[in-house]
Amino acid sequence: MERAVATATTVAIALGSNLGDREAHLAFAVARLATRLSNLRQSTWYDTAPVGVGDQPRYLNGIVVGDTTMTARALLDWLLAIERADGRQRPAPGAARTLDLDLILYGDARLAEAGLVVPHPRFRERLFVLEPLAELEPGWVDPVSGEAVSVLLRRARPRPS
Repeated sequence: MERAVATATTVAIALGSNLGDREAHLAFAVARLATRLSNLRQSTWYDTAPVGVGDQPRYLNGIVVGDTTMTARALLDWLLAIERADGRQRPAPGAARTLDLDLILYGDARLAEAGLVVPHPRFRERLFVLEPLAELEPGWVDPVSGEAVSVLLRRARPRPS
């Protein structure tokens, strides 16, 4: 009898930290992610100003891309567990954070469930997501807009005045 083989899906996960030892928090996450994602690749870390969250310390942001056989929901639950294991607290929406992990893309899937929207609804406007994602996967096509990440990045960059 043949066993069914689970098909792997390529995923993009955004990482960010703006409290404590930012690099250590991100390294913690990458080490955990490497235990369940195959073919894991990590972008350069980008030091960025906070966006839309008020007066906070600067962020260190990046992206990892890897393959998983987990469902999108199971992956999201695991990302939240990694955040908690690193001491992430959520005192208020948009609060500064030791570690933030966001599921940006799950293959070419479009999902809208309670607490889970993929692709991430705001990734197309966020340079701190698009720049590292374009570093790893410039040709990845956003399943909503039908445009490659490199095109989304060009559009999101400010125009010279």
